[in-house]
Amino acid sequence: MSTLHAVVTGASSGIGAATTRRLIAEGWRVTAVARRRDRLEELAAQTGCDVLVADITDAAQVAAMARALADGPVHALVNNAGGAVGFGSVASTNPADWQAQFTTNVVGTLQVTQALLPLLQDSGRGDVVVVTSTAGHEPHEGGAGYAAAKSAEAMMTRTLRLELTGTGVRVMEVAPGMVHTEEFSLNRFGGDQARADAVYQGIEALTGEDIAEAIAWALSRPHHVNVDLMVVRPREQAGYTKVVRTGV
Repeated sequence: MSTLHAVVTGASSGIGAATTRRLIAEGWRVTAVARRRDRLEELAAQTGCDVLVADITDAAQVAAMARALADGPVHALVNNAGGAVGFGSVASTNPADWQAQFTTNVVGTLQVTQALLPLLQDSGRGDVVVVTSTAGHEPHEGGAGYAAAKSAEAMMTRTLRLELTGTGVRVMEVAPGMVHTEEFSLNRFGGDQARADAVYQGIEALTGEDIAEAIAWALSRPHHVNVDLMVVRPREQAGYTKVVRTGV
């Protein structure tokens, strides 16, 4: 078989960048997609990946991305782009934060999946991987907006699997727990570094590389094997509200 080709969104940092590196190390060709050209070009220089600059929330940019990939083949789509915005109770949270999270995590994932699904089906062995979150599987105070968006994304993934059963396309969900990346919590808390660092204090959190390994493993299973859902947490995180910290 010729080299497999994966498209990874949100590839400019964190899990997306780590997944790009991991898949290339395992022999894949990867097209890294993100908004920040400088970050993508740096990743390309390090790994040899192809790059496409696109904002997945912009339908026109997603359509342009699909046209750029139209010659195919595309064997895997890793829907990683997303993120959290804000933290607060349902009674007091800013509705704009909810809208931003749904636009990126749900609508953005939907648009990219719709755009690339024909290429995945044409490849003869297509895979869709959606990176959700344990937040989408259990409630936690203060994080309802993100949990709601990730829950919607998870439900979309499960529905897509039902709809594509029999087509030869696998649909897989990877739901990470606490992952310490350079930007996730920093973006969530509006650039407040101290607050972002406190999230991971006293616990050995997962890294982007840990989740990249999980994604690569799921993709590497024989193609008749579908990893419906993989939940990956740090050892000391038993649930979203059960974290044992040391030295705090």
